[in-house]
Amino acid sequence: MRILVLGAGGVGGYFGARLIEAGTKVTFLVRPRRAGQIARSGIVVESQHGSFAVHPQFVTEVRDRAWDLVLLACKAYDLDGAIAAIEPAIGADTIILPLLNGIAHLDKLDAHFGADRVAGGVAYIAASLTAEGVVRHLNTVHRLGFGGRQGFQPAALTGLSEAFRNSVVDVRLLDNPIQALWDKLTLLGPLAAMTCLMRAPVGRIVAADGGALTMRQCLGEVIAIAEESGHMPAGNVITSSEKALTEAGSKFAASMLRDMERGGPTEGPHIVGDLVARAKAAEIDTPLLRLAWLHLQAYEAGRAPH
Repeated sequence: MRILVLGAGGVGGYFGARLIEAGTKVTFLVRPRRAGQIARSGIVVESQHGSFAVHPQFVTEVRDRAWDLVLLACKAYDLDGAIAAIEPAIGADTIILPLLNGIAHLDKLDAHFGADRVAGGVAYIAASLTAEGVVRHLNTVHRLGFGGRQGFQPAALTGLSEAFRNSVVDVRLLDNPIQALWDKLTLLGPLAAMTCLMRAPVGRIVAADGGALTMRQCLGEVIAIAEESGHMPAGNVITSSEKALTEAGSKFAASMLRDMERGGPTEGPHIVGDLVARAKAAEIDTPLLRLAWLHLQAYEAGRAPH
């Protein structure tokens, strides 16, 4: 099976390198600067599950369409460029597996490539790329969930699941990947909104007067949107999200907050902005999400161009 991974950062670099470690050939599609790092040092992974380095095949553009699977591991704000970059790789039977946060990317990918080509995928990992090009795994979670959206599993996805069998990654083939995306958004939505709005991790927010209550209220707004969209999270998902959002002393924060702290672009429109738009369309009142979205827009307007 021929696998193309767009992006060799925290997500794409980690899971792609784990595939290579497990014996599967992978080609990375990367920008020239990242290509230079890979040419010099390979992809270096630092992880509590074992640090290692691989020296993969990589390209800065693709010219053929003979790919079985394209793993899309970019940030949401790079999606338009990613679509243009992978378009030459999409053949008659190619499956695209996006690992982006949120839901909004599916509409754009479906419109461009057709829904029958676009699978649903969820990545559970905290990882970042250092300035030196090292993929740093920040915790112990490294789980992938993915599946077809048309009522069956394409051969490329069952093949990917088999390829991960010999790796340390926790991989699950999902019958309902869209529900899994909403389940993750149940946590990520309020986490991103509140940690960015307050410019603080969970522990500092809940230590303030009214902090835990506000976190629960924001969680309730996201749950209402999910329910209206036909993807009400199960009770255990809600319970685990509430626990993570109200844990005393927690250093948990959305990666969007790290993006803001370094003055970079964020996935605000793709996560918080999209939730606000869905709530508005459904006439659901979401004052906390709206305030967070206002804050993110003001931040973006004042951000120095890069």
